[in-house]
Amino acid sequence: MSCLFCRIVAGEIPSKQVYADEHAIAFLDINPWHVGHTLVVPRRHVDDLLGEPEALTEIAPAISATARLLVDRLAADGLNLLSSSGDAAGQEVFHLHVHLVPRFAHRPGLRELFVHEKDVDLDRVHRQIVGGAPAPGTVSRS
Repeated sequence: MSCLFCRIVAGEIPSKQVYADEHAIAFLDINPWHVGHTLVVPRRHVDDLLGEPEALTEIAPAISATARLLVDRLAADGLNLLSSSGDAAGQEVFHLHVHLVPRFAHRPGLRELFVHEKDVDLDRVHRQIVGGAPAPGTVSRS
């Protein structure tokens, strides 16, 4: 299995998981643009949104639940949702994924979206989101 996200879904590569259900998992991005930057991926391999548009529908409940969880637990003022399909769009991992990026009033606007926060403590952020226990609504398949 060469797909990075398939290996994360299978548990072969550790992740800071914040949500899971029967169709998707959500985990913190290891190189976050902002505190709480999370990726939602389907459990099954799908290259991108254009190849199988119905896959986005399958993971929509996980996207919605994770977005609410991030905003609530991190006291975010807003949230950006982004998915890239294909090389030209900047897709780097060819497994469908949706970026959920909590946003805060001290760094508003799209110009600030891709400016990486420095020294984000992923362990602290993960604890803040999941509180040391599975998030409400989380279904584990391990």
